[in-house]
Amino acid sequence: MARVWQVPVQDSTRVRDARVAAEGAAALAGLDEPRTAAVSLVATELATNLLKHAGGGLLLIDVVAPPALPGGAEEAGVVQIAAVDHGPGIADVAEALRDGFSTTRSLGAGLGTCRRIADDFGLHTVRGRGTVALARIGPVVPAHVRRQVAGARAGGVVVPFEGADFSGDAWAWARSGDRLTLMLADGLGHGPEASRASAAAVRELHRSAHLPPPELLRRLHTELAGTRGAAVALAQLETDANRLRFAGVGNIGARLLEGDTWRALLSRPGIVGVHRPTTLTETLLPWSADRLLILHSDGLPSRWVPPSDPELLAADPAVLAAVTVRDASSSASPVRDDTAVAVLAPNPPERP
Repeated sequence: MARVWQVPVQDSTRVRDARVAAEGAAALAGLDEPRTAAVSLVATELATNLLKHAGGGLLLIDVVAPPALPGGAEEAGVVQIAAVDHGPGIADVAEALRDGFSTTRSLGAGLGTCRRIADDFGLHTVRGRGTVALARIGPVVPAHVRRQVAGARAGGVVVPFEGADFSGDAWAWARSGDRLTLMLADGLGHGPEASRASAAAVRELHRSAHLPPPELLRRLHTELAGTRGAAVALAQLETDANRLRFAGVGNIGARLLEGDTWRALLSRPGIVGVHRPTTLTETLLPWSADRLLILHSDGLPSRWVPPSDPELLAADPAVLAAVTVRDASSSASPVRDDTAVAVLAPNPPERP
């Protein structure tokens, strides 16, 4: 089961809780002492910023796959820290990201230093609506391996229901040859048994990422027999053919951005591992630089509105996922169930 640390930061005592949670995630990821120290510093700074700059917020910490799977290299888990708030936003982003600048007078490090020491850092802020700051830190990876990106990016966030340690929702992605498969699984109900079902789906994805979505769903149905079962959606990108294959069973939502239009992708009714449809069909779609896919569990309200901000759509996929969760809820009305959002996005244009 995937551990998720959810730290509401409403007073100064929770800053220490954020640091302890980050160190626990670093231990789970197998990070060495210097990288663990970096994780601890980033979590401390982001939590302190939430408290003093935004009047409080939420820190989500877990161990995730990297946003771009390296070709020919083993996947390495990285610690992801997302700071989410409904605060006033940042007035001067450039100044806030200046290395050493701190509006919090905490460690004198600030967002600029967080960006420098993290492997990946993303920030999205809107005046009057809030800010999402996200950092990932993993094992030291040689530069030539990090450059072997997969042809697309993926990212996501998971918010357990009522602060639980484990979520029944899980997302993952895996590569096999020219196929990149993104999965979102929602174990029936919530709590440890739901988490076991979604964890079993993640394990099978990594074993069977070479299969097309309908066949992979059949494998998942067999693997999840004996569990509570799960709703599962699979989006498989064939990078050589620039084609997206989608199939799902259960109530996982899927929205595909095509140019400036959002299109809903439909799954079949059922529960993987318990009741699978006799016929499993898939949707075939072209994939290009103006496409973007959002998968989400039913923890999001059914009438959530997809983002339209071009800057956000081009952001780190996990930042987009965190903003989606944030904007579909509020500090007064948090998520109503285990909630997961996963995003598949094209690689950004290469800088000259």
